[in-house]
Amino acid sequence: MSAPEHQLRIDPVGPPRATIVFVPPLFEEANRTRRTIVLAMRALAVDGFAALLPDLPGQNESLVPLDQVDLDQWQAKLAAITAALDGPVLVASIRGGALIDHRAKAAAWWRLAPVGGASLLRTLMRARASADREAGIASSLESLQAAAQLAPLLLAGNSLSPAMIAGLGAAEAQYVEPLRSIPLGEGGIVGTPLWLRAEPGEDAVMAQAIAADIAAWSKTCGIS
Repeated sequence: MSAPEHQLRIDPVGPPRATIVFVPPLFEEANRTRRTIVLAMRALAVDGFAALLPDLPGQNESLVPLDQVDLDQWQAKLAAITAALDGPVLVASIRGGALIDHRAKAAAWWRLAPVGGASLLRTLMRARASADREAGIASSLESLQAAAQLAPLLLAGNSLSPAMIAGLGAAEAQYVEPLRSIPLGEGGIVGTPLWLRAEPGEDAVMAQAIAADIAAWSKTCGIS
């Protein structure tokens, strides 16, 4: 049996008002946003919330190979994690994290810049095709899609199973309630689209805005 995945938890000084479970963007986007998510978690802890950032199978130091994982497994694992928590739970998802949060046991959901799985997959495929061209390898979106049906495919440093790629191509964020879905930028959270950067970074102002918006939304949902 493999060891359980790591969970980063930041607790407030006293009893928590609720636990905020962060679901980061998927694949490489998770690495680029992690530092800002952790800053938001610290801000929430100051405001009296516990904050949890769980690794899922195939992520970070998990002993489960990523090419043996699919979206259904991630959804089930996240549901199990939230079900084991005491007190109110609010799930906060960013980008592709919204594709796997709907089975969670939660009092409320909060989503930042949710994106469809097909859009994520196209971005990954185009990056692979571009890298292949630079390496003198002939490939196309069509040939990559065909190869992905037969064996794991390496996309942006991630070996994704045929089941993961098929599931991702068909995945959309599912309706949950109560839900606050907020964009990045005008009319939403002001900050940097960190998931577009080539390297991990952080945006402290954005982290504070995320924490403040989640805290305000929790009160609207009766979590105090």
